[in-house]
Amino acid sequence: MNQESERKPRILGFLCRWCSYAGADLAGTSRKKYPANIEVIRVPCSGRVDPLFVIKALRLGFDGVLVSGCHPGDCHYQTGNYRTRRRMAITKKFLEYVGVEPERIQASWVSASEGGKFAEVVTKITKELKEIEPNRLFDDEE
Repeated sequence: MNQESERKPRILGFLCRWCSYAGADLAGTSRKKYPANIEVIRVPCSGRVDPLFVIKALRLGFDGVLVSGCHPGDCHYQTGNYRTRRRMAITKKFLEYVGVEPERIQASWVSASEGGKFAEVVTKITKELKEIEPNRLFDDEE
């Protein structure tokens, strides 16, 4: 096997504690198969994820960032996931403008009962990240 096909991109996931984190937990307890290359940070709401957190994750060497929350309209804080959707779209466009591949930033909506969907999302993102180069955006910084 060549080294590129064995590469496991590092993904940082910001997961809403009410839905997506519970969906990830369900995927694990249901023994759903998905790549184990995601590191999770549980947040109170996906709307609390600042675009600077995404940039910081890329700067720290993560190959991609997933922000996942409740389905639009089902947010426990009413409009947090709408804020997430807007912020991530703008962040993605900004980073694309400065030369960062848009596939590095993903937003998804996974409810607490969708463990299978969480596994699918992580698998899909991993596959997309394998198709682009590893994150070397900040290698030349001290």
